Amino acid sequence: MTAPAASGVAALLRERLDVEARGEGADLEASVPVERWRDAARVARDEAGCHYFNWLTAVDWKEQGLEVLCRVENLDARVALTLRTRLEPGAVRCPSLTGLWRGADWMERECFDMFGVVFEGHPDLRRILLADDWVGYPLRKDYPVDMAQPPYR
Repeated sequence: MTAPAASGVAALLRERLDVEARGEGADLEASVPVERWRDAARVARDEAGCHYFNWLTAVDWKEQGLEVLCRVENLDARVALTLRTRLEPGAVRCPSLTGLWRGADWMERECFDMFGVVFEGHPDLRRILLADDWVGYPLRKDYPVDMAQPPYR
């Protein structure tokens, strides 16, 4: 089986999930609803050949809620796909991708630590950068920067 080119990956996402992928050349991005997050990742891995999990992070859009992003790649076809999902304002739950890519483990923990995103199904979701008694999530826009914190260990 040959690896699909970017146009083939875009067609897969359109056919399987009714999601439009956009981008230039071999660099694609697709926005999916949170309830289809894991489905989109599974299509990317199993059908589009995106076996390399590059990174995962979040963005705080204040009143619009949090957005979770991950970049996966098909190294043979040289196709990169950035998946995005928007959490509703006040929502912090997102399905974990650790069952699909082991590389998602620490990045989801970091995202939990810094943004407070709770990855449902994660095998060991706990702080990875900050102390267990740290209060709040430093990369959220509503985080009080002048709040007293215990010394970093």
